[in-house]
Amino acid sequence: MLDINLPTLNGFHWCQEIRKTSNVPIIFISSRIDNMDQIMAIQMGGDDFIEKPFNLSLTIAKIQALLRRTYDLSVANDSLTVKGCTLILDEAKVVYQEQNIQLSLTELQILKLLFQNEDKYVSRTALIEKCWESENFIDDNTLAVNMTRLRKKLNTIGVNDFIITKKNVGYKV
Repeated sequence: MLDINLPTLNGFHWCQEIRKTSNVPIIFISSRIDNMDQIMAIQMGGDDFIEKPFNLSLTIAKIQALLRRTYDLSVANDSLTVKGCTLILDEAKVVYQEQNIQLSLTELQILKLLFQNEDKYVSRTALIEKCWESENFIDDNTLAVNMTRLRKKLNTIGVNDFIITKKNVGYKV
């Protein structure tokens, strides 16, 4: 979320800077309600515009819809199951033997790709490209950190040794 009125450089400037390197969703939020400001916000690369004061429920719904469209989280089948472990896509959670864990967006994308490629290794490169679409992926260790966090979460509900690593090949479930 980006406000138009910022100190020094305005939100339009920062939106253009962000767009040079990323396609992350940008929602402008501002007390400036002039139609030209709203048009300019969209033309500069914003995805939506919310006027202050705003309704929290409507804002959350807009954010969820934008994330769903941006990260392709809406699919015809809203869940995937591998080895008794169910990934519920629209709720970003894993269910196993009546226990569940919530996932971050990155964790959801990692598991979705692994579930879709059950019993096949998915390369680190493929996972990085899916989860961090920007060419500015800074630290290769970020994937390893996310995998460690994801494995710990899965272990809390009894899903042990679920993600298999093969050195120089990738990961699979």
